[in-house]
Amino acid sequence: MNDHLIIGNKRISNRLFVGSGKYSSNALIPHIIQESGSQVITVAVRRVDFEATEDNLLNHIPPNTILMPNTSGARNAEEAVRIARLARAMGCGDWIKIEVITDSRYLLPDNLETLKATEMLVKEGFTVLPYMSPELITARRMRDAGAAAVMPLGAPIGSNQGLKTRELIKIMIDEIDIPVIVDAGIGKPSEAAEAMELGAAAVLVNTAIATAGNPVEMAVAFSLAVRAGRKAFLAGTATVLELAQASSPLTGFLD
Repeated sequence: MNDHLIIGNKRISNRLFVGSGKYSSNALIPHIIQESGSQVITVAVRRVDFEATEDNLLNHIPPNTILMPNTSGARNAEEAVRIARLARAMGCGDWIKIEVITDSRYLLPDNLETLKATEMLVKEGFTVLPYMSPELITARRMRDAGAAAVMPLGAPIGSNQGLKTRELIKIMIDEIDIPVIVDAGIGKPSEAAEAMELGAAAVLVNTAIATAGNPVEMAVAFSLAVRAGRKAFLAGTATVLELAQASSPLTGFLD
C-alpha cells in the first residue's frame, strides 16, 4: 500500500521521527536510524559545533536522512528566525522546526511568538514545522501562514507522561488539513501507537528512546508501534459500546 507522508518536497514512508539529544554517545545515532528505519531526525542548531573535527553531531547522521534543525533556545520570534537562517547558511537545508520557549519550568512553547516566526520563515522559503501547545485556532493560523505541518506536544517535553493533551490533539487532527505530528512527552511505544490511531501523521520521539536501557531496541519498538497505529487508523477501529455484545450467537443448533 502506498501510504507516504508528504511534507514540503519530501516523501516519507516511516512516520517515526527521532531526536538527537540525550544519548550517552552520538555514535548510537546511526544505529538508531538504521534499525528503526526512521528517515527524519531533528537537531538543535545550538548543539552543533560546525568546527569540531572529532565529534561533530552531524557526522553521525547518515547522508540520506532528512535533517530537521530546530530553534531550541530561542526566546522570541526574532531569535528563532536568526537560528533558522544560521542553520540554512551552514548547509542544514530548508526544513526548520520552530521552537520558541519562554517558560523555564514546564518548557511550554510560546504559540504567539512561534506564529510570528512561522510567518517570517515561510516568506523566506523555509519548510516550517512549528512546535506548539495544542490549540485549534492557533494551528489554523499557522496553517494559513504556510506551515507545512504542526507539531503539538503530547505532554511537557522530556517528561515521558504520554498523551496528556489527547483530546486537543484529536480536535486538531479532525479540523485542519495539514499533517499533525505529535511531538514531546510520549514515553512508551503504546502511546505512539495511540497517537497514530487518532490519525496523527507522525510522531517525534527523543527522550523515551535516548534514555531507555537499550536505545536501539527501543527505537525499533517505537517504529513498530507507529506502523501498527497507522495501520489501525487506516483500517478503522471498531465502535466503542457501552454494553456487552456477544461475538458469537447466543442461539444455535443446541436448541
